Amino acid sequence: MANGLFDLTGRRALVTGSSQGIGLALAKGLAEAGAEVVLNGRDEAKLAAAAATVPGARTLPFDATDHAAVRAAVDRFEAEVGPIDILVNNAGMQHRAPLEDFPADAFQRLLQTNIATVFNVGQAVARHMIGRGAGKIINIASVQTALARPSIAPYTATKGAVGNLTKGMATDWARHGLQVNAIAPGYFDTPLNAALVADTAFSAWLEKRTPAGRWGRVEELVGACVFLASGASSFVNGHVLYVDGGITASL
Repeated sequence: MANGLFDLTGRRALVTGSSQGIGLALAKGLAEAGAEVVLNGRDEAKLAAAAATVPGARTLPFDATDHAAVRAAVDRFEAEVGPIDILVNNAGMQHRAPLEDFPADAFQRLLQTNIATVFNVGQAVARHMIGRGAGKIINIASVQTALARPSIAPYTATKGAVGNLTKGMATDWARHGLQVNAIAPGYFDTPLNAALVADTAFSAWLEKRTPAGRWGRVEELVGACVFLASGASSFVNGHVLYVDGGITASL
């Protein structure tokens, strides 16, 4: 029975921004739990290469920042292929600069990529989930949902917004049978953090700052994702689950 709680056989999961990094790792983990996985991104060649590493994966390329394109792609997929039972809103980006010099165009890109995509894809998929009376939406937040660091204030603002948008989605959609939650990763060794991983001084600081004493591995996010995508979390709603080696628990 315990294993059945986490079984995703017969479920279909769309993961945005899943051609590499955390998104691809989560897609592989959902597939291993039994789900049929649909990979999303803008680069069709990268998507195809990623799909080749995930058994049975489909691809659904679209620009998650384009509201109309997202709606059209999701509606077409639902009509031609079938229901999306699980959505992982993973698309995101980073830009580092002192706040007093932060470029306005970079700020706008962060807003569109980190917040608007969650709204766009979440709304498009939820419209269908509501009609079926069931669905799982998992937004990828960050340790910066709760904490700030120098040079990434706009990123911190966007991830704080993801946390509150998750709560808002749950508040609106729980009555329709949807569970909407977020995973907030700490510092993980991903392409997005490549510059930090290569910075020996930063890595040394991070290892001292994190109770677990190390960078996270992307595979360590899979358990949280499978839990939130499965029947095991049927009464979990509006929650932000920190997977951070203890960094938010310790001064």
